[in-house]
Amino acid sequence: MSRICELTGVGSIKGNHIWRSGKAKKKGGIGTHVTAITKRRFQPNLQKVKVLIGGEVRFIRVSAKAIKRGLIVKAPRRTWKKPEAVAAAPAAAAKK
Repeated sequence: MSRICELTGVGSIKGNHIWRSGKAKKKGGIGTHVTAITKRRFQPNLQKVKVLIGGEVRFIRVSAKAIKRGLIVKAPRRTWKKPEAVAAAPAAAAKK
């Protein structure tokens, strides 16, 4: 599964990890020097959220930034019971 926000389309970004050695000039050294540059990726902070989309409740992977900005409408908590559980409860009570 790709790491892409389904709402905003934000994906991973390329970058570098820069290794430096030495002591800064203002701290009494001769200056820092870059010794190595390694490629790396910055991943978006994706969260799996239950959302209302077109009157339908479903899970989507959304970035935390989109959630904070209020771009989604979270689904309300379920208040109804499953029909099997409701029908089984009176039958169990009748056996006692």
